[in-house]
Amino acid sequence: MRVSMTMLVLAALALGGCVPLVVGAGGAAAVGASQERGFEQAVDDNEISFEINRKLLAEDGNLFKGVATQVRGGRVLLSGVVPKAEDRVRVVRIVWTVGGVREVINELRVGESAGFGQAMADTAITTKLRARLTGDRNVSGINYSIETVHGTVYLMGTALDRAELDRVIAHARDISGVKNVVSYVEVRKP
Repeated sequence: MRVSMTMLVLAALALGGCVPLVVGAGGAAAVGASQERGFEQAVDDNEISFEINRKLLAEDGNLFKGVATQVRGGRVLLSGVVPKAEDRVRVVRIVWTVGGVREVINELRVGESAGFGQAMADTAITTKLRARLTGDRNVSGINYSIETVHGTVYLMGTALDRAELDRVIAHARDISGVKNVVSYVEVRKP
């Protein structure tokens, strides 16, 4: 058991999109307290994310490696690349076995995973967008999850209003290398 937990943690550290695996409740407390969704929901979402990643890793290490998960309010966004169409279905089935999941959004692509150059470009896009959101006083950047796959930026979270969401999308579209922006952001009701 100790070896498998060590492998899980090492795998999580190697995959930047899987940071919630190792952040745990302590990180959720710090982040959740300042997010629109609140502390308890942030902890619940981290638990869901951890369990999804644990099940994917147990099922097939390649699925774990190729799938990025974002969880907000029990809504799970799956992005990344899997080798076969059957793998898309298999991942969704695994996700639905996790308690607390209320919606699964499947943006998984079928094909070859990104090479090193594309993976670095995607990471750079995500980092640039995160920096822009952090630097924009009219955006509450902490309320957004960002994942970039093959130049497509996937956004999830809660916008304070439509104007804020429009600013976030504009920031994303303005970054070199972005081919498409897909938003699953919910706009807070007044």
